[in-house]
Amino acid sequence: MNTTMQNTKAQNIDEYIARFPKKTQEYLTKIRLTIKRLVPEAEERISYQIPAFNLNGKYLIYFAGFHKHVSMYPAPRGSENFQEELSHYKGGKGTVQFPLDRPLPVDLIKRIIKFKIDENLKMTKNKK
Repeated sequence: MNTTMQNTKAQNIDEYIARFPKKTQEYLTKIRLTIKRLVPEAEERISYQIPAFNLNGKYLIYFAGFHKHVSMYPAPRGSENFQEELSHYKGGKGTVQFPLDRPLPVDLIKRIIKFKIDENLKMTKNKK
């Protein structure tokens, strides 16, 4: 996923973040800490070779580092509450890229995480 990463797979999120340049590490760490503050009970892991958090036995959010940006998956691009804000960032249908040359939008990230928590809780509730 990142050409600067070593060929060996990261065993945990600390190892993953440590493989990046300082600016990328800073953004990845901010995203990680934001998730941990909002969802302290979420389980950290490496999934698909990138950092992920699971909640209630289901994935909650993934994030990844690159040369010029960091990404979060899945991004709620289809939600009316996020369409305008997310239109300012590159990304695919379920991805948002935050460029390293712009401030990290922590408030937007918090809202995305809260949205994903609500989705997770609804999915969990519906399965019971």
